Amino acid sequence: MKQKILPASSNMKEFEQFLESPYQVGVFLDLHISQLKNVSQMAKGKQKKMIYHVDLIHGIKSDEFATEFICQEFKPFGLISTKSNVILKAKQKGVMAVQRIFLIDSHALEKSYKLIEKTKPDYIEVLPGAMPWMIREVKERLHTPIFAGGLIRTVDEVNNALNAGATCITTSKTDLWKYFA
Repeated sequence: MKQKILPASSNMKEFEQFLESPYQVGVFLDLHISQLKNVSQMAKGKQKKMIYHVDLIHGIKSDEFATEFICQEFKPFGLISTKSNVILKAKQKGVMAVQRIFLIDSHALEKSYKLIEKTKPDYIEVLPGAMPWMIREVKERLHTPIFAGGLIRTVDEVNNALNAGATCITTSKTDLWKYFA
C-alpha cells in the first residue's frame, strides 16, 4: 500500500470527494447492496480501487456466500471483515483480505491473535488506531501489515500510528485526506 491515508467513505458525498481526490485506493463503509453496482462503476470510471467493508453492507449477510458474490460481481480491490470465513473466501478469490480487530481488552486481543494466525489476512485493521503502542505490539507479534483506524483525528495521531508501524490510516476525516494528499 503506497498511500499513507485510505479515505473511508460512509455516504455518497464522501465517496464523490474521494473520487475527485488524488488517492488511488479508498474504503466504502456502511453501504446498501443496491449501491454496490453504481459505486463500483463510478470508481472504475475514475480508475480508483475500492475496498468494501463486508460487515457493513446492508441487505446482504456477511458470510462466504456474500463474499463470493461480491468478488465475482464487483471485483473489488479488497474486502474488510471481522469474520474469518469472509477473509478466507476473499483470499481464495484473489481479493486483498483485511481482518478487522478491536482492541477492547487483553482477552479480545488474544482471541484476535489466534484468529489472525489461522486466517493469515493480507492486512490487519486495528481499531482504535489512536494507540501507537498497541499497533507496535500487534505488528511485532503477527508480522502482518497494519491499517490503523478509529479515533485518529489529528495529523499528529496519523504520524504516531505510522511511526508505530502502521502501513496506512483508514479515516473518514476529509481534512486528513486533504492534508496528506
